[in-house]
Amino acid sequence: MTTYLLAGGGTAGHVNPLLAVADLLRDREGANVLVLGTKEGLESRLVPERGYELLIVDKVPFPRRPGGQALAFPMRFRRAIAQVRAHIRAHGVDVVIGFGGYASAPAYVAARREGVPFIVHEANARPGLANVLGARRAAGVGVAFEGTPIKRGEVVGMPLRREVVELDRAAARDEAAELFGLDPAKPVLLVFGGSLGAMRLNEAFAGSWADVLAAGWQLLHATGERSDLVDPEVPGYRMVRYIDRMDLAFALADMIVSRSGAATVSEVSALGIPAVYVPYAVGNGEQRLNASSAVEAGAAIIVDDAGFSGDVVRERVIPLLTDPGRIAAMATAAEKVGTRNGAENVVAMIDRALGSAE
Repeated sequence: MTTYLLAGGGTAGHVNPLLAVADLLRDREGANVLVLGTKEGLESRLVPERGYELLIVDKVPFPRRPGGQALAFPMRFRRAIAQVRAHIRAHGVDVVIGFGGYASAPAYVAARREGVPFIVHEANARPGLANVLGARRAAGVGVAFEGTPIKRGEVVGMPLRREVVELDRAAARDEAAELFGLDPAKPVLLVFGGSLGAMRLNEAFAGSWADVLAAGWQLLHATGERSDLVDPEVPGYRMVRYIDRMDLAFALADMIVSRSGAATVSEVSALGIPAVYVPYAVGNGEQRLNASSAVEAGAAIIVDDAGFSGDVVRERVIPLLTDPGRIAAMATAAEKVGTRNGAENVVAMIDRALGSAE
C-alpha cells in the first residue's frame, strides 16, 4: 500500500487543491491518504469533514522583522520538522505533496531528511516562500499558471473540485435557473467576491444593476455574508448573500465579474466562461498576476479595484454584454487557457517521483 502525505492549509486556496488531489488518490486501490496541517487553519475543519485523517504540525510563521518571534523561530521550526519526521516514520509515508501554507515548509525539510521524495504545487502566479524554498530540492514542481517564477516549474493547472470538473453547464442550466429564480433562456451575469463579499463590487452594481437588465441580461449577485446591500427585488435581478451551489451558479453564468484568486481564475477558465476580473488590491499583487494568462489569451479583461464603480460597469462591462461575438470569442479562448485535468496532472507527477525513487 502506498501512503501519501499531503501538506498544506491555512486558506481555501491551499486546502481545496489539496483535497482535489486527495480525492483522486483515494479512489486508487491500495492508497492510504493522510493530510498534514495546523490546528488553526481551515484544514482543521474541512479535512476531517472530507473523511481524511489530519496529522497536526505546529504553526510556525516565518518572521518578517527582527524581534522575539525571529529569535524563537529556529527552535520552533526545528520542532515542527521533528513532528513531521515522526509522522512520516509512524505512518510509513512514501511520498509528500505540499501545496503551500504553514504545514508545507517543515514537511519539505522533513521529507528530505527522511529520504522521502516530495512534490510541490504552487497555486498562485506569484509563489509563496515555503514553495520557493521547497522547489529547490523537490522531485517535481507543478504550477497552475504559465510564467510562475519558481525553479523547475511545470504547468499542470489547478486541481479543481470534483463538482466543477464534472459539470456539464448546458445540461445543468435549467436546474440552475430554477434554483436561482431566473430565466434559462436569457443570458446571466454572475457577480461575486468570495464568502465575505467585495465591497467595491457591491457598490458598483448597486449603482448599475438597472443598466445590466436594460442590456437584456439578468444578474445573479452574491454580495457576501457581511453585506448590508438592500435587495431591490425586481425580476431578473437575484441577490443572495452566499451561494452554496457554486457549480450551478457557474452553469448559469454567461459572463462573470469577480475577484481573481487562483482558484476562481482556474475554475472560470476551465469552464470556458468569459470574465471581468477586479483583482483585490492587497498582498503582493498575486491576484493581478493570476488573471494575466487569461487576459493574454483573450478570455478576460482586468479592471482596477481602485476605480471600479457603477460608471465603470457602464463603460467597460455593458459594452461586452451587448457584443455577443466578442463574448463567444472570449469563451473559446477561456476553454483553451483553462484545464479540468489539474488533479490528474499532479498525480502523474507524484507517480513519476515514486518511480524515480524506486
